[in-house]
Amino acid sequence: MIVPILVLAVIFLLIAIRQIGKFRLQIWQIMLLGAFTVLGTGQISPLDALKSINLEVMLFLFGMFVVGQALEDSGYLSYLSYKLFKKAKSADHLLLLILFGMGIASAFLMNDTIAIIGTPVVLLLARKHCLPAKPLLLALAFAVTIGSVMSPIGNPQNLLIALYGNINNPFVSFLKFLFIPTMINLLLAFFLLKFFYKDAFHCSLNHSQEPIKDRRLANISKVSLLLLVLLILLKIIVVLLKLPFDFSLTYIALVSALPIMLFSSKRDEIMKKIDWHTLIFFAAMFVVMQSVWDAGFFQLLLDKSNIEITSMSMILLVSILLSQLLSNVPLVALYLPLLIHAGAATTEMTALAAGSTIAGNLFILGAASNIIIIQNAEKKAGETLTFLEFAKIGIPLTMINALVYWLFFTVV
Repeated sequence: MIVPILVLAVIFLLIAIRQIGKFRLQIWQIMLLGAFTVLGTGQISPLDALKSINLEVMLFLFGMFVVGQALEDSGYLSYLSYKLFKKAKSADHLLLLILFGMGIASAFLMNDTIAIIGTPVVLLLARKHCLPAKPLLLALAFAVTIGSVMSPIGNPQNLLIALYGNINNPFVSFLKFLFIPTMINLLLAFFLLKFFYKDAFHCSLNHSQEPIKDRRLANISKVSLLLLVLLILLKIIVVLLKLPFDFSLTYIALVSALPIMLFSSKRDEIMKKIDWHTLIFFAAMFVVMQSVWDAGFFQLLLDKSNIEITSMSMILLVSILLSQLLSNVPLVALYLPLLIHAGAATTEMTALAAGSTIAGNLFILGAASNIIIIQNAEKKAGETLTFLEFAKIGIPLTMINALVYWLFFTVV
């Protein structure tokens, strides 16, 4: 039982320091080392390790990476960035647009999608306007995490709760309980970033339109982007109307990537440039987390703790803390049946969605979107966020986020 927990602790430690002697470790390398360790020590069998890798998540990320890379290579992403952010009159205004624009988009296009597409956008904005990249990357990370709270398709754990949490009309219920506190939390993230980066947002902006680099690839990318939006709208309608058929987010990503894979002469170049290291990270993470899950330590801890599992404060606390160690989707898979058995209402279910999601603001490993953003930034621009840089703002932000949701659930 103890070995997977120790491996997880070492992973956290190595991600925090990222340095062993002269060797600078990448996050994906650390997680891969953890996966080899639990395999090598027999904590999980090779067959179980293979089964633990969620193929749907891997294919979803692959499809989105293809679309994101094509948008970037064609220059169409830069063009869209100019169109979306040219109205910003100041650096403060730009920061607000990133937080609310990316946050609201993540609620309906899913947080990982916006993390993939948004990273090159904020890196471009930082370069064009001579702004430090770190606060903009943090703004993107916090935006996609907080924004995704208020929709049943904002992230995988919300979808799990919407499907199995006995919630009538999930879209309406999520917006009813979570829209207002989510908007407040996005605004509070702005003030917190301004406080920690006092000198970062005083420069004047220099808006200029980037030229389209490859017209043919841009046109194909537009088709892919249009497919992505239309399919997600169709997904929303299917969930909203409870139609007797459904299709997964994986299909949406793969169908969206299809025009690029079939009709672009640069498909091989795009394939080489997509973020394979992040895909390796996720495969390794599934193996490590499965070994932690199989150890049963946290399940036993939760079962023996005699806590009031339907208490709002306890739902938020447990989901935030255990999401760091189990990851948010396994945490929801563990906690959801307990709430259903206890006869929890929609408020408790949406509290679980809020807690397990804003857990991503606490530490880097709290959300998959954080990893996507950091890995992409390191690959594309040599920019990064350290464990401490993230936690310095993430810890107070998560505490504030939790307080806002708790107040809204219990007082308002």
